This record gives sequence, C-alpha cells and structure tokens, in this order.
Amino acid sequence: MPAALRAQDDPALSSQTQALRVLLGKGRVQAIDAQTFLYEGRRYRGTVAVLPETGEVISTVPIEQYLYSVVSREMPRSWPAEALQAQAILARTYVLQRSNPNRDYDLVPSEADQVYTGVDAEAAQTSAAVDATAGKALRYAGEFASVAYSSCCGGHTESSADAWGGNPLPYLSGVPCDYCKDSQWYRWTQSIGFDQLRPAVGAQADSVGDLQSITLDPPDASGRARFWTFTGSSGSARIKASDVRRAAGTRVLPSLLVRKVDLQPTTQIATVDGAGLGHGVGLCQWGARGLARSGAVSTGILAFYFPRTTIGLS
Repeated sequence: MPAALRAQDDPALSSQTQALRVLLGKGRVQAIDAQTFLYEGRRYRGTVAVLPETGEVISTVPIEQYLYSVVSREMPRSWPAEALQAQAILARTYVLQRSNPNRDYDLVPSEADQVYTGVDAEAAQTSAAVDATAGKALRYAGEFASVAYSSCCGGHTESSADAWGGNPLPYLSGVPCDYCKDSQWYRWTQSIGFDQLRPAVGAQADSVGDLQSITLDPPDASGRARFWTFTGSSGSARIKASDVRRAAGTRVLPSLLVRKVDLQPTTQIATVDGAGLGHGVGLCQWGARGLARSGAVSTGILAFYFPRTTIGLS
C-alpha cells in the first residue's frame, strides 16, 4: 500500500481519525484549499492521493462529511426527518462495517456501495439528519451490523440468506411491511418480450423451442420465487430468478417479488405482475418514510427492519 494511504487508520478501528477512503477513479484533480478539491469538475471534501501503480484517485474524507453527500443522494431531502436520520445511521454503519485496512480504499462512490458525489449534493435537511445522529451506528452482538437498504420492498423485506446466500442473520430474515404503499413501485405490471429474457436462458433456449409458458417456483417466505421455468415445444429450462432479472434489466424487472407471469405464445410477450423496487433486503426506504409519517422515530424504524439490533456509538 502506498505510504500516503498507509498512514490513514482504518475508520472502523480508529475513533480518532473517523475517516474513510473512497476510490473515485481515474480523472483530473485540482486542489481548492487544504480540505477541499475538484475531481472531474465536482467539489469534494477531504484530501486526495493518487495510486502510483494505477493512477487512480483516492479521497480520504471524514465519515460525517462523506455522509452529508451520501444521505442526500440515497434518500430524498424532502422526506421526514426521522426517515432521514434512520438512513444516516444505516449509511454510517455501512461504512464502518466494510472498511478494510488491508485494501487501498474502503468504498466506491456508486450504487455498488453508496452514491457519493461530493459537496454540491449536500442539503440542509440531510446534513441535519447526519448531525442529529452523529457517531451512531447499528450493532448486533457487539459488532457493527451488516446492513442493506433498497427503495421499496413491495410488502415484505427479503432474507439476506435467500437473496445472497451465506449464513442467515437473525436481524435480516425479512419482515412484513405495508408502509411503502405510497411508492409508485409498490405494485407494478411490466410487458417483457422473450427476446429480453433469452440471455438468461442462454444455451438452453434452443432446446426449449417455441416458448409456450413461464411458471414460477413456489415463493419463499417473503413472496419471492427463486426460479422461473421456461417451457416450450421441445423442453424446459429452470433458471434462477436473479439471472432473469439481470438479463431483463433492473428497471424492466424492478424486483424479484413477482406474483404472476402470463405469456402470450403468439407474441412471445410476457405480462409480469410484481411488487417493489430493488433487492428488498434490510431497510425499505419508502417504508421508512411511511413509518416516519405515522409517528415512528429513527430508532423505532431501524428496530422494525433490523430486529434484535441496537444503536451504539461508532
């Protein structure tokens, strides 16, 4: 690890620095002052270093200042303050749980981790939520909890083990949620041509022949089917639902909470009825909004979606 970066302590282990390292990518950097710089025309807080091996730009930024930008990008600033505070606690926990002193950086600034675009994204409402929850993080059994969040669960959040595999987590086993009904994605219907789904079937498409029906496996506890079966004139193919969504695109197939698929064999177009937007694990952001509007405070919102966790200082 380059010396300029090695000097920074891991933010998850050091309460003195409370900083993290963000891999911005390859681009132009220009200093504004000792604590602010321009990267590709955007203003960022913190300091910057360039990895000599790759030319990639690493920003080291105080966690709370990083959150000023992240919370405003991950949740609308107009939403209730208690929902914004719940989001701030989760975003902080996400950083602390994932920081890694053995790598050159902790996070990337996109949806692969959390969306982070610098100073110009900051807003008074979201910065106030960060300040109101300063240093607070979600914990389980004395450790930082493994957290996740998505836009709208569609009526039931998903188990992390069902969504991604791995050991089941007691606080991420999925909960029923009817607080996200105001989302436009709470219920949806999409028309999807088989040509959009064919990449998921892959080499088995030819052995299926002329497609005649699409059926779903029995749903898991959250209502999500883990496999789709494509049946045709020559045979059938059972495909992971996640592969189907990946092939169709995450906006064409907004979530895996699919309730019904009707195929018109003559047109090879499927009408898909579903619910929710995103992976559905952890916090339902529209549900947090609904809970806050019903009077719930940030700690109550987090206790609802992450049962058996506690709020502690980082």
